[in-house]
Amino acid sequence: MARNRTAPEEYSRPLRRLLVWIALLVLFAFFILWRIDSPRVERFRAALIDAVVPNFDWAMRPVTAVAGMIDDFQSYTRIYEQNQELKRELQQMKAWKEAALQLEQKNARLLDLNKVRLDPKLTHVTGVVMADSGSPFRQSVLLNVGERDGIRDGWATMDGIGLVGRISGVGERTSRVILVTDSNSRLPVTIQPSGQKALLSGDNSPLPPLEFIEDTDEVRPGDRVVTSGDGAVFPAGLLVGQVALGTDKRLRVVLAADYQRLEFLRVLRSHELDPITDPGSLVAPPAALPPPDNSAGAADAAAGAPPAQTEGGDVDAAGSGAAEGAAPGAGDG
Repeated sequence: MARNRTAPEEYSRPLRRLLVWIALLVLFAFFILWRIDSPRVERFRAALIDAVVPNFDWAMRPVTAVAGMIDDFQSYTRIYEQNQELKRELQQMKAWKEAALQLEQKNARLLDLNKVRLDPKLTHVTGVVMADSGSPFRQSVLLNVGERDGIRDGWATMDGIGLVGRISGVGERTSRVILVTDSNSRLPVTIQPSGQKALLSGDNSPLPPLEFIEDTDEVRPGDRVVTSGDGAVFPAGLLVGQVALGTDKRLRVVLAADYQRLEFLRVLRSHELDPITDPGSLVAPPAALPPPDNSAGAADAAAGAPPAQTEGGDVDAAGSGAAEGAAPGAGDG
């Protein structure tokens, strides 16, 4: 089959080449026109721009829109980076806030410890609570003070307000505190204002019961409970809590100490007990002899008694003396 020489491909290729050369010549002419430095050419360029550019406003709109999108994307990127930076700073601020709150609480606890007025003879050592027992059958905490700080067994411990427990077990640098709520704790207390004596017995609950109350009719919910000092275990007058009526109709004590936040404890140095140097003072004195009876009946009874025996015979000593006294009197007469 013969090739058709009048096909469109035969004319389109030379036409494309011609258009390319014309475009190159126009661009080259514009280049030369914009490179010429002459007042006349400058006026011509200005007139050309005024005539052509406003008519091409529709062609610049897509370009302007794309440029705006690019600027918006860059602005969004900057805003995102700033947002991430602000989030990091906010996290740091939250951490600092938490640290500040913890320091504020510790400072408040220490201020509470300093504001408590106790017996001037009672000195104290402040310790930090390191850990608790974590057992429902044993209520105790561990302090970071021990023998090197002069801590001894049996000393009372308090937080900023009320009694917490007693020292039970001392190491070189640590000591264990048995809380008032522990089942092994027995504390003699006084209920004010009635002055009734009782025994606070721990039962591993936050509200330990009162036992062996002298007169329960004198005790009312809300009465103040303090240590009595009986047994010389704890100093007298330490605040324990207030009386409350439990759900089991037993009188219990709402403890003044905050057992949920035990951070610092004050260990009270108890008074030194006077040693017993005279064991005989513990023995009861002998029974006293009855006083002599000087009545007339006693004298008559004594006169009618038989004479007392002497080494020289049966002569009464009183009668012999009387005879001897009478003989000289007779000779003188």
